[in-house]
Amino acid sequence: MLKLERVAKKYKGAGRYAVHYLDLDIPRGEIFGFLGPNGAGKTTTIKMIVGLLEPDQGKIQVNGFDVTEDPVGAKRSCGFVPDNPELYPRLTGIEYLNLMGDVYQVPGDLRKKRIDYYLNMFELTGAVGDLIQSYSRGMRQKLALTGALLHNPPLFILDEPMVGLDPKSSHLFKEVMREHVREGNTVFFSTHVLEVAEKFCDRVGIIHNGKLIACGTLEELREQSQQEDSSLEKIFLQLTEEGERP
Repeated sequence: MLKLERVAKKYKGAGRYAVHYLDLDIPRGEIFGFLGPNGAGKTTTIKMIVGLLEPDQGKIQVNGFDVTEDPVGAKRSCGFVPDNPELYPRLTGIEYLNLMGDVYQVPGDLRKKRIDYYLNMFELTGAVGDLIQSYSRGMRQKLALTGALLHNPPLFILDEPMVGLDPKSSHLFKEVMREHVREGNTVFFSTHVLEVAEKFCDRVGIIHNGKLIACGTLEELREQSQQEDSSLEKIFLQLTEEGERP
């Protein structure tokens, strides 16, 4: 579903690569957590996957589409929610959702069904006619998640998706992601909340200083770090601290 081969990115004037020859292969039907300290390269990687940044080197495929050679095919296969969604403040919630439905060519009946479902789940039905500029941070996050799910994307990409969500909405959204994966789709998300990643992900990858330093199930990471029965938090701290050593 998602494949990165030797992907590298270095910003102009930077002393090191933001992403340094990254390889990832994520199949269908998997929830994959992408972890790392601040500045590790998580958001840069995500921006390259969704086509907001062009890699300096390497190849990225989404659902069989090369993001450079067929960017439209790759984008149609994705639903993306960044860590701070920039929505259109002078649109109402329903206008924004219909815009997203038009962009992804979601048929009218199916669009209404999905919009109604997610608005009810996120308790946004009463606010969907209001301007987005009046929404709270959490309401904007819920609206962005709804818009990204409208076309039932094969690959759902999320950068810190739980930020701004209340506990009930967070729980319901995790159930949505599990169901999305049960249908044969894939979820790729970054988070700093390691407890969520530990309980929720099939596999995790840890990136540090632009390099993938670990990837696998929790049991595989325990073997790699030689920490039997350790939490993901302890493994993460050990591996990233080792990565700082000369």
